[in-house]
Amino acid sequence: MNAPSAPIREAVILAGGQATRLRPYTDTRPKAMVEVADRPIIDYQLEWLAGHGVEHVVVSCGYKADVLREHLSARTEGPEVTLLVEDEPLGRGGALRFAATGLRDSGAPYFALNGDVLTWFPLDAFTAFHREKGAMASLALAQYQTSWGIVEVDEGGTIEGFTQSPMLPFWINAGVYIFEAAATELLPVKGDHESTTFPRLAEEKRLAGYRIDGFWRGVDTVKDVKEAGEQIPELFARKG
Repeated sequence: MNAPSAPIREAVILAGGQATRLRPYTDTRPKAMVEVADRPIIDYQLEWLAGHGVEHVVVSCGYKADVLREHLSARTEGPEVTLLVEDEPLGRGGALRFAATGLRDSGAPYFALNGDVLTWFPLDAFTAFHREKGAMASLALAQYQTSWGIVEVDEGGTIEGFTQSPMLPFWINAGVYIFEAAATELLPVKGDHESTTFPRLAEEKRLAGYRIDGFWRGVDTVKDVKEAGEQIPELFARKG
């Protein structure tokens, strides 16, 4: 049995999907291998997880799996990685359930990441929050930043100013999770957990949301690659 305060030592990363909105980057590689500031997304993720004590990561993939396999086999640092290849597209929920079969301790909680997320926030604080809530699963939440400019206008119709791409008072699924072992059986064999498992757990009050205080960026489009490539060097420079 795992002690309630034991650190989380394993994680899964979903690296499948063809990511058509990221073409031409994904013509020759899976989304997790797209380079942002000269490094593949998955390298940032593995380094971040290792920095918080994660020792073993299961990577679930399908599209261009050989590219990912070659890259991961050449890594000499970070957590040990097990690569699982989907025979057919399983959807995000199915891929999570499939990836969990590669975990070494089937009775322990684990982190899960979407393969297109770049983020840095304290996973120990996330874990403590999850345990304090007694949740079956917890989602990291990022504040929503619109890509549109906002027009500030008074009641009389006079424009007072403009704000480009502001943060809005809404929170979105950041694609980083903690699952208790029992939650794995609640994931669909094939399909999306966001339309099946999560609504069920929310209705049962067993789903928690942790608001991120740190950098987060989803990489879904060519524009995201460019903008994240500018943001990350600045972020690392500020951190020294």
